[in-house]
Amino acid sequence: MKRLSLRARLTMIYGGLFLVAGLVLLGVTYVLVEQRVQPFGLALRDVKPVVQGIDGKITGDQAEQLRLIVSKAQDEARDQMLDSLLTQGGVALGLVSVVAIGFGWLVAGRALQPLHQITGTARRIAGADVAGRGLHERISLSGPGDEVRELADTFDEMLGRLDRSFDGQRRFVANASHELRTPLALNRSLIELAVSRPGASDDVRRLGESLLAVNERHERLIDGLLTLADSENELTARSRIDLADVADHVLDQAVGEGGRAVTRELAPAEVVGDPVLLERLTTNLVENALRHNVATGGWVGVGTAVRDGRATLTVSNTGPVVPAYDVETIFEPFRRLSGERIGGGRGFGLGLSIVRAVARAHGGTVTAQPREGGGLVVTVSLPLA
Repeated sequence: MKRLSLRARLTMIYGGLFLVAGLVLLGVTYVLVEQRVQPFGLALRDVKPVVQGIDGKITGDQAEQLRLIVSKAQDEARDQMLDSLLTQGGVALGLVSVVAIGFGWLVAGRALQPLHQITGTARRIAGADVAGRGLHERISLSGPGDEVRELADTFDEMLGRLDRSFDGQRRFVANASHELRTPLALNRSLIELAVSRPGASDDVRRLGESLLAVNERHERLIDGLLTLADSENELTARSRIDLADVADHVLDQAVGEGGRAVTRELAPAEVVGDPVLLERLTTNLVENALRHNVATGGWVGVGTAVRDGRATLTVSNTGPVVPAYDVETIFEPFRRLSGERIGGGRGFGLGLSIVRAVARAHGGTVTAQPREGGGLVVTVSLPLA
């Protein structure tokens, strides 16, 4: 059962209290009037039948009859007056209660308006494409320094601290990645120099090749961290780009990799975004589909289309069976299936994390569905240009 809104509950409380107070006031008035009512005079029509039978003096029976008539007339007049008081007072109370409830609805709406402003700001922040984006917004509530104003100011202060924290985290990742590139480039140069010497032994060359592979792996990790940090920032470069062209270019570079068949069904699907990030998104999906595949007889399918008013990029592949409950894990940084953290071997677990971050930066979504028999179907949906 759906609960009433806070505005409706406040209105009902206000209207209920007003109605109870009105009923109490009407009851007290009824009791006081009943106790303070004065005797009433008689109308001629009430005593005329008795007076006409009197020759001069009133007998005892006639006096008693006259007294009963007077008492009855007074009782009837008092009852009519009290009934009229209850009836008219009840009608007036009902009309005034309706007006009071309407007025209470308006007052409750105006009192809750600052809360609606706070809720709207919180919803805009929660609906941001990427975590941490939108924290620059503030409520900036004006008005008296009451409890609601204090709540809004505290909320603004919390948003400011979160905004600074997220910005500091992104700057740290970007700065650390940039700083780490220099020693890695220096290491690569020194290793290549040592290996290329004429007198280098076979053991030195084998060791140099191993060190170069490790160095290249670290460079790819740094590049992935930089891309992930960039994709979580606001897009600065935007242009019209066809996902079919991007996918075709990436597939041309990946043809023959791993000896797996690659099929393409590319229909025009234009979007507006950063070409570099969208190319990286497509590259990560294709490389992930090629890397996590069966040893023989595997295939990768790539398609672009326009569905339900949105541009879609779909990459499917053969591969190991993926439990449906474990699919979300592959989108977390540095994680693989079943929550296992990466420890070496096949990549760093950043590929699909970057895909999701880039898709959200472009106002899109990415979903993955397990294929029957093994493999995944990953679909990226972006707004049309």
